[in-house]
Amino acid sequence: MKSLFTKLSILILGVSTLSACQTTEVDGPYFGTGIKIGEVTQTEAIVWVRLTKTAVRVGNDAPMPDVKYKDPKTGEMVERKGRPNVTPVVTYPEGYDVNNIQGATPGSEGKARLKYKIKDATEWNEMDWQTVNPGAAFTTQFELSNLSAGKEYDLAVEASPLESKKISAKIEGKFKTATAVDVPSNVNFIVTTGTSYGDVDSETGYKIYPSSIKLDPEFFVHTGDIVYYDGMGKTADLARWHWDRMYSYQNNIDYHRLVTSYFIKDDHETWMNDAYPGMETKFMGEFTYEQGTQIFLDEVPMREKTYRTVRWGKDLQIWMVEGRDYRSKNTDPDGPEKTIWGKEQMEWFKSTVLASDATFKVLISPTPIVGPDRGNKKDNHANIGFQYEGDLVRKFISEQKNMVTVCGDRHWQYISKDAETGLTEFSCGPGGNDHAGGWSQEDFYPEHVYLNVVGGFLEGSVSQIDGKPTLVFKHYTPDGELLNEHVVDSE
Repeated sequence: MKSLFTKLSILILGVSTLSACQTTEVDGPYFGTGIKIGEVTQTEAIVWVRLTKTAVRVGNDAPMPDVKYKDPKTGEMVERKGRPNVTPVVTYPEGYDVNNIQGATPGSEGKARLKYKIKDATEWNEMDWQTVNPGAAFTTQFELSNLSAGKEYDLAVEASPLESKKISAKIEGKFKTATAVDVPSNVNFIVTTGTSYGDVDSETGYKIYPSSIKLDPEFFVHTGDIVYYDGMGKTADLARWHWDRMYSYQNNIDYHRLVTSYFIKDDHETWMNDAYPGMETKFMGEFTYEQGTQIFLDEVPMREKTYRTVRWGKDLQIWMVEGRDYRSKNTDPDGPEKTIWGKEQMEWFKSTVLASDATFKVLISPTPIVGPDRGNKKDNHANIGFQYEGDLVRKFISEQKNMVTVCGDRHWQYISKDAETGLTEFSCGPGGNDHAGGWSQEDFYPEHVYLNVVGGFLEGSVSQIDGKPTLVFKHYTPDGELLNEHVVDSE
């Protein structure tokens, strides 16, 4: 791994470069929400690009819309209490709309061009200009192929107005490709969940980003609940605003141009709490489940399937699953036909796991597989509502050599070991301390190995120690303070 000094030097230089390049003679478009580098394999990568009318977000001193609900009994407009089956009414302060409220970073028409090269190479590979799609939040995605495994790549993205040859903005970044499947290597990665806008813990965004980048990760996984539509995402435009206000924070921009990412969606950035296809409620107003699934695809680097597996060298393979689009209704009775993953995804999961010869196998799930979870929850494999499929999944994974699960969704950090199968699960916990809760620190169950009702992030790392690969998981605070370290038992 590179030294911390080197990493910070790159970060500081990159921020200076970004700031300098956002101010030009041409009046936009800009990269106000940065870029995202994702879906990296040994030979491929996707670079997500969005063009904006302004170089920076509307400040936090600007107002936000007001959302109220008409009380069915009194007819009065009241504040939200829970998630009532009542139609919301959204109002903006006078002179404001979705384009100038707090955090707004409106999209812009224009075109973008990507250049990339292996680090220290002199020749750049230049891709053709691509016009952004106004119907997809003014984004475009560059698909890179024929890359070399185990290499660090530099990249630069340029923006220009449609009818101009002038460069209006430029942003630089870098990423690492996965090591070849037959090469032992050191790999570390970061996992988080639950990054609600209301719980952002610094003026520049979540602290976990500058804290975790100091560990020089090969990649980052967001397990879902990236944004929360429930409160104010009552139209498609307002849903997109949730992404704009989060990813226009400088911490996000700096991180995602330097670290490759894999994004998993859960309920809150799909539609609303515990969402499933066909769910009916007036609570989300004009905004639909189908719009939410499309917006997710517009806002992150993604290929055809939202479930996928990636191999990082000889010793690590990860699986990331889709937990919303194929599920049964949460209210259906449990049994062989009730599912979260769906038949096709389940068959894919089992077949790819059985075909893998990676030393360590890690399932990264948006929701718990083992738990324990709160008794009133009915939304995941650790709950009684999906126990039949949960039992099958836990049994299958426990029968695999050196396989564990990592989960998001829960607002506390934990390590647990299933009493029946011995399967170990690592919950990354929420991105910030203000989002932590939902479990009592005193409720340390027999299956708990570690429990901490705090925010922060999880680091997983495979290291070659005396010629033997070792998998270690570490929990951290948002500021990067180490809280717990656990070495995975291996065969």
